[in-house]
This record gives sequence, structure tokens and C-alpha cells, in this order.
Amino acid sequence: MEAKREVLRMENIVKVYSNGVMANKGINFSINAGEIHALSGENGAGKSTLMKIIFGEEQPTSGDIYINGQKTVITSPQLAIKLGIGMVHQHFMLVSSMTVAENVILGVEPTKGILINMKHAIKQVEEIAEKYNMNINPKMKVEDLTVGQKQKVEILKALFRGAKILILDEPTAVLTPQETTELFEELKRLRDSGYTIIFISHKLNEVKELCNRITIIRHGKSMGVYDVKTVTEQDISNLMVGRDVILNIEKSAPKIGKTTIRVSDLTIIGENGKHCINRLSFSLREGEILGIAGVEGNGQLELVEALTGLRKYNAGSIEICGKEISQCNVKDIRKLAVSHIPEDRMTTGAAPSLSITENMLSDKISSNSFSKHGIINKRAIKQYGIDMVKQYQILCKNPDVSIDSLSGGNIQKAVLARELSNNPKIIIADQPTRGVDVGATEFIHKRLINMRDNKKSVLLISSDLNEVLGLSDSIIVMHEGRIAAYFPDAAKITELQLGGYMLGIEKQSEEEIKEVRHGQ
Repeated sequence: MEAKREVLRMENIVKVYSNGVMANKGINFSINAGEIHALSGENGAGKSTLMKIIFGEEQPTSGDIYINGQKTVITSPQLAIKLGIGMVHQHFMLVSSMTVAENVILGVEPTKGILINMKHAIKQVEEIAEKYNMNINPKMKVEDLTVGQKQKVEILKALFRGAKILILDEPTAVLTPQETTELFEELKRLRDSGYTIIFISHKLNEVKELCNRITIIRHGKSMGVYDVKTVTEQDISNLMVGRDVILNIEKSAPKIGKTTIRVSDLTIIGENGKHCINRLSFSLREGEILGIAGVEGNGQLELVEALTGLRKYNAGSIEICGKEISQCNVKDIRKLAVSHIPEDRMTTGAAPSLSITENMLSDKISSNSFSKHGIINKRAIKQYGIDMVKQYQILCKNPDVSIDSLSGGNIQKAVLARELSNNPKIIIADQPTRGVDVGATEFIHKRLINMRDNKKSVLLISSDLNEVLGLSDSIIVMHEGRIAAYFPDAAKITELQLGGYMLGIEKQSEEEIKEVRHGQ
């Protein structure tokens, strides 16, 4: 049997940031040629820092890196690419207005004299896409591609630049089951062709299905390297978190109450003149988690913005607790006891430069509990910060540190603390666990179920189909701004079936869909 050839080794990697945070504490990590190696750990465990060091975006405080047995200092991403290392980031780095071919060759354009040889570039991209069975048209504009196709372009970009080691950061976060299956087939073909893939994921079922080995990191230290066949999902989650984690979402039967949100024939036209939302109607009720599934870009963002006062709508109506909100701003809607956990925690959900306490208190500072006659009650504010950090299990030095010093999961818990401590009637939770580890995910799920059990209404928008199916009582599938399907009992639908409706392959009849208008 042929001996496994080590292509990358990291020895005793230590990374200490200028603020004193030690992200990596003597980590050892190695990968072999032709393997798919999973890297898993909670948010803030040190995974991203380790990958940034491999890709030259960060420099280790100490420790050594070996590429194909040669000690190497990777000073920049440009050098990493020259060394055959490519990285596909979770948030795609593509120019939407350019074609697939133009994106793939950007920065390494083949030339004919002083001009770019576009004909040759298109041919090269076609050949590499065909070689790895990535069915994509090099002449299409990126803005016209699906999320799954955009990811293929990112992988082609890395391959075109000569990558032999591919780092994939949460590559299935926004894919349907069908697109995930297709991606896995492509990755297995690359592996069988001698490529090495580092697969960063919180989805343990995918790690089990795809990967050969797994390195688990906890609190900046390696918890060991395991053959994926020898460990269960529960074993992996326990090693990541350091305690038993409940992977299955447990909840009792819902006790449905009156309608709290009623959306009727909602229409939103985007800046390009196209319908983002096209005559959408549904209702949300007390004691219910209504899940909205769909490939990103099918109107979910515009719907959330309309419901929370961040966007005006062109036609139709939205009633919240009986009040039509077309003339309401964000503050007016929050006064209706609506809380919003936004999709992007750092852009919309938090003020990065402010402290944890300031972020959790930002919508309450004018209340009598914290200020009277213009005088701020510093003692009450301090105690609120301490209480919320404890109650929401936010890992930090103290509540006065800047929120951007926290891991993604802890920032999300701080957002959750602010939004759920308002005693809301309605919670709009948009991608509440995106990029969040299993421990924080378990905590967030329990909180949302607790709100639902206390007769609150939860509208859950998520691209994680395990989450949608596990948390939701009923599910809407959105496709091209419309409802493609409605399932009154989420327990009776599978991921694969949902994926078919999300991609537009399947569509229910108007008769089946109209039940979503319950309460109208």
C-alpha cells in the first residue's frame, strides 16, 4: 500500500494578538495529499486564525510551517497561491458585473501582446470546468448565477491559479441539499485527482459523509486528530464543546393562538425594476415558529426588511398586531413589541466599537429603568450587563469589553440578549445561527423554543434546512418572490423534498398554498 504523503504540516503554532488574546496555543496540524480533512471547533476556537496563517493573511507569533517537507514562511496570500494553496471564503469574493471567465482569470489574465486574450481565457476556463465536471458557462455574468454556481466559480478561480491545497470555509452554508450533493461529488473528484481539501464546517453530518480525517480545536488547542469513521457526531460535538450537546431539537406540540402578523398580496419591486416579492400572503400566529426556507436571493431579505421597517413596499399590506405598518418606521414597529435578530450580526446587529453592555442596552437606554430626567443610572446599567452576560452565557473578560473582541457565537448571544429581553410578542429571526458553533446553536434554539412556548410568535428565516425542519412548526418555501410551497406540519417534509421546491423543480398548486393564509 502506498504511503501517505504529507503536503502541509504546522508545528506548535502560537498566535497572540496585540490585545493579548491568544487565538492559537501550540497547535499541531497536518494534512496528506489526496484527502479531505475536516477542521471543526466552536466559534472563537482558533480555526479561522489557523487558516489565515496557512493562507498568509496572518503571521504566527511562533511555530513552523512545512509545505511538502520544506520549512516555509508564508508572508502573504500571493505567496500562498504561488505555493499551491487556494482559499474559498464563506462570503464569495466575486465581481458580480463580470463574467465567469473574467472572474476566474482576474489578476492572472492570459495576454496576446498587450491585450487580454479573452478567447484563450474562455477556452481555458471551459477545459478546467469540463475536467472536474463543473457545469458552468464561462460567458455568463456572475450576477445571473445561482449561489451554487458562484461557489463553483470560486473553486475554479483557485484551481486556475494552480492550487493543490484547497481551504473551503463553511462551503455548504447557503446551499440546498441538491447543490450540496453536487458539490460533494466535485470535491471527491478533486480528491481522487490528488488534490487536498481542508473542509471547515459546523455540519457534523457532512463531515461524516465527506471527510477522511478530522482535527478538532477547542479554546485554541488541538483536541486531537481522528479518523472520521471511528467517531460519532456526538463524539465530535462533545470534543468541540467540552460537554454533552443535545444535537436533536426537542420541543413539545405547539399551542397556537391568534394571528400576530398578516401579510396580504405584498409586492416589492427592486432597483432593477424586477419583482423581489410578488403578491406574497401568509400569517404568523402566537405560539408558532413559522420557518421560511429558500435559496438566498428569492425575496427573504426584502420580506424581512419590509416587516421590520427597513424597506417600503410597493403594494399589498402588512398588519402587525392589527396595525397596518406601511407608514411606520423602525422605532414604530419595535414599539409594537417586534424584535429582530438580523442576518448580519456585525453590520446590522451590533455596533462593533461599542461594549457588550452598550450593544445589549442600545434600545433601552431611554427607559425609566436606566435613566430618569436625563440622568443615567450607571449602577443599573452595569448590573444589567452583568446579568445578561450570565443569563445568555456570553464568554468574555467582562461586559465592558468591545463586542468585536468576541467570537461570532458570543456576539450572536449578545444580540439575542438585547432582542429577547424586551419581552417581545414577535421575534423575526433571520439566519440566527449562521456561522455559529454547535454549543451556541443549541443555546439559541432553546431560547427560540422557550419564546414560542411562552406564546410568542417566531418567524424563522434560515438557509440551514436542519434548523428549519427541526425548529419550525410549519414551513413556507419561497422561490422567485412567491410561495412555492406551504407545509402546515414541518415534521412531514424532508430536506430533499424542501430542496426541490427551493430550486423551483417542484411547486404546489394554489389550492395547497392558500392554507398559509390561515387567520385571514
